[in-house]
Amino acid sequence: MQIEQVNHDNKGYFKATEDHKEAGRMTYSWAGDSRIIIDHTEVNPDFKGRGVGKIILMEIVSFARAKNIKILPLCPFAKSVFDKDEEIRDVL
Repeated sequence: MQIEQVNHDNKGYFKATEDHKEAGRMTYSWAGDSRIIIDHTEVNPDFKGRGVGKIILMEIVSFARAKNIKILPLCPFAKSVFDKDEEIRDVL
């Protein structure tokens, strides 16, 4: 599965694809230069149950660590993953 980031001025998304088919997407907005707000997660029904949302979120966590930015997870899915996994809370 490939993960691609698309960033526009103050919004963007991370998209997962497999065999040229979009598996899922997580959207965000920039809040200043050092924080992103994850606002929505969507998974293609053909990929349900394969952990696509978590795969995308882990890529965003890696991005945040590399760029030294923080994440505000307003999306219920992203928030639930942060609530369950202490190891990624360093980016909150």
